[in-house]
Amino acid sequence: MDKDAAFPRFVPRPPWLTGDLQTMRNILRRPYHDLWQWREERVELPLADGDSLLAQIHLPSEAARAVTLLVHGLSGCADSVYVRASAQLLLSMGHAVIRLNLRGAASTTAPVHGLYHAGRSEDLRNAIGTLRRRGDLSGLPWFAVGYSLGGNMLLKYLAEEGRAAPLAAAVTVSVPLDLAACSARLRQRRNRIYEQYLISRLRADTLARVTGLTSAERRAVESSASVLDYDERFVAPRNGFADAADYYARSSAGRYLGGVATPTLVVHGMDDPWIPGEVYRAVRWDDLPALQPLLPAAGGHVGFHGAGSRIPWHDRCLAMFLERYVESPRQPALSNG
Repeated sequence: MDKDAAFPRFVPRPPWLTGDLQTMRNILRRPYHDLWQWREERVELPLADGDSLLAQIHLPSEAARAVTLLVHGLSGCADSVYVRASAQLLLSMGHAVIRLNLRGAASTTAPVHGLYHAGRSEDLRNAIGTLRRRGDLSGLPWFAVGYSLGGNMLLKYLAEEGRAAPLAAAVTVSVPLDLAACSARLRQRRNRIYEQYLISRLRADTLARVTGLTSAERRAVESSASVLDYDERFVAPRNGFADAADYYARSSAGRYLGGVATPTLVVHGMDDPWIPGEVYRAVRWDDLPALQPLLPAAGGHVGFHGAGSRIPWHDRCLAMFLERYVESPRQPALSNG
């Protein structure tokens, strides 16, 4: 049986008929997914180096059936449209939902010395370990969903944990499996508007929230004209990488896929303007039994605005996938707290 047959076929909803329009729709329309009916608790998660993460926790109206952690992408935060959309659907299904803000994300208020990057999987490890010790979130199947850069971080974390990963299942959406290839794709002339959008937000977030910047680091951030510049001149040296190429090589999730033992749905639109389809076509999926690729021809970058429903198609698919493990949960390891 074709594993993809369990999921609805993706058909773009007019007028969002191209990968670019799918990608830009959330910015052009800015839909708001209201979470007011579910009580929110904001929890600071301290890290060993003195920084902290901010978790925004929602409990469903009735007893929770599962816990799902949502991890945003590059230049995003817990209030990103796609995060709130997933939270709304999962809460309506009885999941407790945790919207995680990575270090220095826009929704955080505390200054940080470090800043999130694609390979910083130790922050996920710390967040999950801390949150699983909460009494109101224990004894339930735990899931995680990562979008774009957050998905890269999630796959790397799952591979590092292997069979000890404390998650029953996971989902990734529009992950840049090969950071070097995606950086090159962003630098193409057709993607200039996207890159300028991303780099302007990265510069603003870094200058506003990162403490202890040297004058050289500040100049490097202010003068970065591309994501590659920013990664080469700021991310790499501040995080112990030799250069951007070293950062990309050591942090790209694609190199870690063989270590993932947690059942994981990998969703990606092959017309994503930011991520070359070749990156996904090069993966030998049959050799990765824990990973289920779901690769429609269209969908853009974390878009998937499909015909027949106002709920994004990737949310409908991830809900169906996770439901399998609510009903018949894989037993996660307990060694991580």
